[in-house]
Amino acid sequence: MNYKISKTLKDNKKSIIIIAVLWIFFAIVLVAPIGVSVGKACASGSFDFNVFLENLFPEFLSFTSIGEALSAAYIGYYFKAILYYTIIYLIFTFIGLFRSKPKNEYTDIEHGSSDWSEGGEQYSILSKNKGIILSKHNFLPVNKRGNVNVLVVGRIWIW
Repeated sequence: MNYKISKTLKDNKKSIIIIAVLWIFFAIVLVAPIGVSVGKACASGSFDFNVFLENLFPEFLSFTSIGEALSAAYIGYYFKAILYYTIIYLIFTFIGLFRSKPKNEYTDIEHGSSDWSEGGEQYSILSKNKGIILSKHNFLPVNKRGNVNVLVVGRIWIW
């Protein structure tokens, strides 16, 4: 199970950086105007949806809402909006990372590569010095029990 987490984090390094940058961008551009608009809508003591909508679009367009959101009057509303935004953002982030995790330990590993053995392990199957040539130091013995069929892939040089 640990290989899935480490492989997911390794494969998604760029995505995680982009996710973090987008979180900061949206916290400034989207959440600050929403926090200020909620603060203005709650100024009378109860939440007024009409006041919220009247203030929301001008706050989006003014680009000064981050400074206003960090003022003493609206900082509580801004941090509450940041908390909700962060929770929703993390849920979607974890769903995305979960969906990109490898299905098994061998995902994205080349099948049939020469890295299948280390330190002479192949010689329990192959011969080191005689038989059908597979590579420079690997031969398929002809006197072995079982299947000795060989598929040769490559060009044939006639001249």
